[in-house]
Amino acid sequence: MAAIKKQSLVDQIYRRLREDIIKLRLPLGSKLNVSELQTALGVSCTPIREALNRLQQEGLVTYENNVGARVLTLAGHDVLEIQELAMTLHTAAIRLAMRKGDRAAIARQFAACLEEYERAGSGPEEVMAIHHMVGVFYHNCGNQRLDDSMLAIQGQQLLLRYIYSACGERGKNSGDFRRMYQGILDGDPEAICAALQENTGRTEPVLLDYVRRQCAED
Repeated sequence: MAAIKKQSLVDQIYRRLREDIIKLRLPLGSKLNVSELQTALGVSCTPIREALNRLQQEGLVTYENNVGARVLTLAGHDVLEIQELAMTLHTAAIRLAMRKGDRAAIARQFAACLEEYERAGSGPEEVMAIHHMVGVFYHNCGNQRLDDSMLAIQGQQLLLRYIYSACGERGKNSGDFRRMYQGILDGDPEAICAALQENTGRTEPVLLDYVRRQCAED
């Protein structure tokens, strides 16, 4: 890692480490040694510890006695719990956005994200397009507390999406997202929720297989 400028250090370090975790550049369960990070980033230990604390609050880092900070590990039940909570929040955002938001604006924004997804040239680009698609409903739901609740687990769900992408599962979900778009045009929030749930159900076997293989390797 190249040294970073000494301005907004905690934010910069947090974003750098968060991206490295979510994009699997730092493997699940890997140790985060403060001294090594100091050398790599060219900063003191205090902003590093503050950034690690923020990542712990987001569930991307864990602390163990006599071990220190590590990137989170995932078991099958973790995958299911993250997906279940995310879907609960997503469906609430979809229903609120469709009831309270401007449907034409939602359709325009979602269509742009769908186009972004379908022209994506890589797995990471697909992941961000999906992230933006789901974000359309949060941006239009008119409930800041719901938005804040999603931010608390956003990193974990992005991590799952990157794992799914890293397993070679690209370009297989366009039909789900087109059904979501049709649900927006039809003013049918339940159809949107059903299409997103179907997509979530399709990803779970891939994710569960990944964590089983990770556990076997460990």
